[in-house]
Amino acid sequence: MMSSNARQLLIVLHPNRPEAKDVAKDIVSKLKTYNFNFYCVTATDIPGVEQISREWLKNNLENFELALVLGGDGTILRGAEMVHGSKVPVLGINLGHVGFLAQIGRPSIDEIATAINEKSYTLEKRMTLSYQVLRENSLVAQGWALNEITVERNTEAMMELFVQVDHRPLSRWGCDGVICATPTGSTAYAFSAGGPVVWPDVEALVLLPLAAHALFSDPMVISPKSEIAIDVESDEGALSADGLRKFHLLEKDRVVITSEKSFINLAHMEAAAFTDRLVAKFKLPVDGWRGE
Repeated sequence: MMSSNARQLLIVLHPNRPEAKDVAKDIVSKLKTYNFNFYCVTATDIPGVEQISREWLKNNLENFELALVLGGDGTILRGAEMVHGSKVPVLGINLGHVGFLAQIGRPSIDEIATAINEKSYTLEKRMTLSYQVLRENSLVAQGWALNEITVERNTEAMMELFVQVDHRPLSRWGCDGVICATPTGSTAYAFSAGGPVVWPDVEALVLLPLAAHALFSDPMVISPKSEIAIDVESDEGALSADGLRKFHLLEKDRVVITSEKSFINLAHMEAAAFTDRLVAKFKLPVDGWRGE
């Protein structure tokens, strides 16, 4: 299946974007003369692209040079899930709204092909989170997240959660849930819930309750060396990691969250500062409200 001499490229497509498929066809056509093999875990009829299983990919990740993601930030999260645990970089080409993980601008097919062939992209390490779910002192689930881990209600009633940091009690909240986010995730769900924007090169955890009935419910920025424990004191709830990996929680479950030792390597063709991404995403008035 895999040529030992060829360079291996993983292609990740947004499943409902015909444009992603068209762009992939053009890139494959440009790169096929440079001794690349192309693989995709989803069904595709793109000439020269071989469909593979996720299991086969995991067993052969060390042979891949790059994961090329065609879509938006959600598709990049799926690409990150595929390469997690490896050093394979993820290069996201934005095909929708301006996100925080993909390129700000839309490079040409030639520019993309040249950057991939010449490896003329820069790498940015993004920290990740790890979670464990303990039930009666037994490990019943574990996983990771690039953006955030949430513990949320899955009924109409609010949840009762007891939160501890570094084995010390922090607060009991009657709330819709709790978010623990990385700096990468600070501009995603946590931002929508009123959390702070954290620059990606800052190593920290963002912790904030959702709609808490409490005098103190402000977002907090916590050391990446800290351990966050969340005890479920309601009948049930739901854990979600990046909106992709989910687990049903029961009363007395404990969710333990820490920063993970592994990183996701994001590749960028352009050396755009994070400040520029904020301005582009939110159309910030850099001229001021009074204009010129």
